[in-house]
Parts: sequence; structure tokens; C-alpha cells
Amino acid sequence: MAVTQTSPETPSRLLPLLRQIGATAFSLVITFIGLLAVTFIISRVVPIDPVLSILGERATEAQMEEARERLGLNDPLWMQFGIYLNDTLHGDLGTSIRTREPVLEEVGRRFPATLELATLATIIGVLLGVPAGVIAATKPGSWFDQITRLIGLMGYSMPIFWLGLMGLLLFYGTLGWVGGPGRLDAMYQMTYDFDVTAYTGMIMVDTALNGRWDMFANAFSHIILPAGLLAYISMAYISRMTRSFMMNELGQEYITTARVKGMPESRVIWVHALKNVMVPLITVVALSYAYLLEGAVLTETIFAWPGLGSYITDALMVADMPAVLGGTVVVGAAYIGLNMLSDLLYRLVDPRART
Repeated sequence: MAVTQTSPETPSRLLPLLRQIGATAFSLVITFIGLLAVTFIISRVVPIDPVLSILGERATEAQMEEARERLGLNDPLWMQFGIYLNDTLHGDLGTSIRTREPVLEEVGRRFPATLELATLATIIGVLLGVPAGVIAATKPGSWFDQITRLIGLMGYSMPIFWLGLMGLLLFYGTLGWVGGPGRLDAMYQMTYDFDVTAYTGMIMVDTALNGRWDMFANAFSHIILPAGLLAYISMAYISRMTRSFMMNELGQEYITTARVKGMPESRVIWVHALKNVMVPLITVVALSYAYLLEGAVLTETIFAWPGLGSYITDALMVADMPAVLGGTVVVGAAYIGLNMLSDLLYRLVDPRART
């Protein structure tokens, strides 16, 4: 009777992968603790008294001292950080001074709006930026290359708030092609609040799942302008990096060999070269997406978009530090999560990274 033996190479193949997973998890934990340490330090060095913000200026000294004791502000800093770390890991980001509601609940209501805006902008930026960068790299110095570089330069140079105001003035105020500020018209907003089942908090997804295509069209008319502006910034960055990666890749020996063998140029560029470019491009797209998640503050303000960026800005204006720090922690966690996702995708695309 034959006995099946386990190959001795199996453990040796698993060990490097396990080490990589362990190192990545350890790095993420250290990064998140560092993020919490930074936000904790900020909460202690800003010239804002949290007790004064909670009780108001008419509170007596005894009431303020009692509040400090209750909040643990008289404890040593290391003990305060330990309590802050424990609360955050258990999902407690504090209570908003303005609304007296848990910050995590408020962020949970606001974050889907930012996620929807940033996701659509990133999709548009990738669909336009990657082909533009590839074509520009295959025709360096051509009119297409010059236009692509000019568009990218303008995307880096033009202030987003100016583009937003001009976009509203032209496409909404003058031409009427798009919806105005906000996520929905007032009539549709009331209907959405009462008649639509909110599965995700992202209006376009929820209206599609509920079969409300009229409301979907209205939501699209509102999101397309701010998403288009953010997509322009994303496209400028992605196209520039794609062009740089492709020009470096097209100079490699395997590309020359493929051409000498008579392989079609389209296959050389769009299959072989682009496949290798996708490895660093994943990181570029992930960073661009993370930037849009936290960098859409001005866009959300201009378009009255009730997302995380406007939430943090409004909280900062009234010195609501629990809300500011809670929103900052969520944005940082999104950065960490996207870095982890890009690392996993990197390993899937490039087999050399798994060894």
C-alpha cells in the first residue's frame, strides 16, 4: 500500500509567506499605534481646554476640576494615552462636543459620502490616466505627449477651490448641465430619507439596489462635477507616473526581443509592458485614492458635500477636538488599510514578491 508523503519543500515555501504576513501585520499595528500617538499629542498641545469647551465659560473652578478628574485629565500622560488607546481599539472615539453624539456614529454617517465621491473619482482617473500615460510613453515628443504633459501640469498647478467655483458657475449656473451643491435635490433627499433602504450610505449604490433610477440619475447629476474635478487631479498624477513607468519599461531587453520576434506592437505594449508596469502602478493608484479620501476637504466644502472632510472642517471651526481627532484616526486607518490592500495586490500581480 502506497504511502503519500508530504513534500519537505512545502514548509519551506510557506515559511517566507508567513514571515511576510507577520511582518506586514506587525508593521500595520506599529503604524496605527503611531497614528494614535500623534493624534493624542495633538489633542494635548493644541491651545484648547476640552473642559472649557464642554462646560462653557460660566463654569466654576470646582466644576471644571471635577470634570478634569472625571475625564482623567489629571492622570499622568502615559496613563491617559493607555486609556485613549484602549477606547479607540474598542471603537470609542469619544463624544462630539457640538452634538453630544458618539463620534464613531457621526463618522459612520459621513464617511460613505466621501467614499462614494473618492471611489468614482479614482475610477475615472484610472480609466483616463492609464491609457493616456501609455500612449504618451509610446510616442514621446508627439502632440499627444505634449498635451498629456500639459494637462498633468495644469492639474498640479490649478487650485481645486478655483476649479470648483468655475465649474459650478459654468456647468450648473450657466449651462444647467449638472446638479447643484449637495448629494440630491431637496425633493429627492426627503424621499431618500424615508422611502429608500440605505444599505451602504452611498446614494448611487442604494438607489440602484432599490430600483430608484430617477433618484440615481439625480444623484449622478450632483456627483459628476465634484468627482470629475477630483478625477482630473487623480488623472494628472496617474498619467504622469504611468508615462514614466512605461518609458522605462519600453527600454528593457525583453521588449526589444519581443519586437524582433515579430510580436504585434499592440501586444508588446498593452500586454507585456503594461503587465510589468501594473506592479508599481498599484501603489500609485492606492496613494491617489487615499489622497482623495482625506484631501477632498475643499471640494466637499465648495459643493456642500456632507462627507468626512467637511465634518472635520466644521468640527475644527468650533474647536470640537474629539470629532477632529476621531475623523483623523478614521482617515489614517483608511490610509493603512489601502497600503495593506496595495501590498496584497502587489504580491498577486508580481510572483517574485511572494518568495
